[in-house]
Amino acid sequence: MRARFLHTAILSIAMLGLITSAPAFAEDVKDALKAEPAHYKLAFENDAVAVIDVHYGPHEKSKLHSHPGGVVVALTAGHLRFTDEDGKTREVQTLRGEARWFPPLKHSVENLGNTPYDGIYIAVKQAHKSASAAAPSQQETHAAISAADKSPIPSLGTSTRASTLVHK
Repeated sequence: MRARFLHTAILSIAMLGLITSAPAFAEDVKDALKAEPAHYKLAFENDAVAVIDVHYGPHEKSKLHSHPGGVVVALTAGHLRFTDEDGKTREVQTLRGEARWFPPLKHSVENLGNTPYDGIYIAVKQAHKSASAAAPSQQETHAAISAADKSPIPSLGTSTRASTLVHK
């Protein structure tokens, strides 16, 4: 079930054809994993993406750390506060199953909720020549999303709140 949900998320990212600098990407992934090992665990990595499990217990806070650009898929609902390196904050309410694009950023995170927050960060390394050839058509993606809608975890296609998170 979780694998099908992740598969749909990764297919959606592949369709975007996003490019991130590989050296900067590697350092940003290592920064988050090294600075915050209690909150970020590498689940999978290849030459296209790094998939990172995210976990914040109730009211837990992180230190300042960086991430490459990528998509976060919320596995649980959450109430989070992000503080960027300039001290600007933004509170975000997430819904279970919601997906949001994050540009490369440096921030700290605080779980403002009384329950744990869990998510998956899919950091995009680089576009593949084969990704555009192998990328599913829009019809195939909608079919995959429709199939995922039958699972208890809402698919990426059902969230009307998916958006780009930009610090204000």
